Amino acid sequence: MILYGSSMSPFVRKVLAFAAEKGIALELRPVGIGDQNPDFRAASPFGKMPALTDGDFAIADSSAIIAYLDALKPEPNLIPVEARARARCVWWDEFADTMLMECGRHLFFNRVVAPMFLKRPGDAAAADRAERELLPPLLDYLEGQVPDAGGFLVEERITLADLAVASPLANLTRHLGIDISGHPRTLAWLDAILARPSLGEWVDRETAFFAKVRATA
Repeated sequence: MILYGSSMSPFVRKVLAFAAEKGIALELRPVGIGDQNPDFRAASPFGKMPALTDGDFAIADSSAIIAYLDALKPEPNLIPVEARARARCVWWDEFADTMLMECGRHLFFNRVVAPMFLKRPGDAAAADRAERELLPPLLDYLEGQVPDAGGFLVEERITLADLAVASPLANLTRHLGIDISGHPRTLAWLDAILARPSLGEWVDRETAFFAKVRATA
């Protein structure tokens, strides 16, 4: 199976981590913003990453890809079957994909993507406003929801919920250096999830890449 995208995208990284936790091998084929790779565009008609191909089957969108992978290999179970736990897991995935990502787009695009990859200034005011106004309520909510040290968001075990929420937070804390120490429970939980190889190995590679780019800028 081939996954098109960049692990720097939290959506792509979430799929990579989900597959790794499942024991499903994916080949990552890098594509960037506006990439016209014909195989990628056939799988993702609107050019959004990630996209997946599995033989003659192709699908885009992280949630759709995860649903496909989960159906192919139900165990280990990363999406609970118990009704309330399943609903909570879906909620956390949606929280990450919409609210956290909306905030993260303003920050990561304007502070990293625009200046580093598109070679143009980002909207610094929009990024500052997101950090000042959008991010604190999200972190406050998380602080009241995350478990004690060593715990997980749903069913006291690793699930999609943890992978989905930790992925965009990795961009904010590891790649943008945003300090969330004022939310110690969230920080401890995030450190524990990012210590898992399924996520941490990708974040470490990205950190090394960013260090090289900044050193030559």
